[in-house]
Amino acid sequence: MYTAVQTAHSIFAYVVLALLFLASINAIAGLASKRLFKDKDLRLSLFALIVTHLQLVLGIVVYFISPLGLSAFGQMSNSALRLTSLEHPLINVIAIAFVTIGWSKHKREESNNGKFKKIALFYSIGFLLILSRIPWSNWLG
Repeated sequence: MYTAVQTAHSIFAYVVLALLFLASINAIAGLASKRLFKDKDLRLSLFALIVTHLQLVLGIVVYFISPLGLSAFGQMSNSALRLTSLEHPLINVIAIAFVTIGWSKHKREESNNGKFKKIALFYSIGFLLILSRIPWSNWLG
């Protein structure tokens, strides 16, 4: 079971990164061009939000069944185990919180420019935080 969930979590990460990147670039482009915030902008941002939350659920499952997750939490002197048992989950939860805050704040905005600005700022921060804590050696190896 662990291998299947871990593989799903790893493969789904590509989808999450792609959608967060596209939503961020779309918001930056909309902000720069001062265009209207249309349904396609809303849907792209919403879909990025949904897949990040689904990835969080997969990540929580992996964290509790993985030998590199909760069971390795006490081994902070090993940098690889510290990354998978503390840094990766913590920073990614914070990143997903930023994405969620961006979505919530954009809904309260009246102006198109304000909507794009909230999505661009918070989704980009979330995207960069996720990139910063990917266990690249495990993921690509």
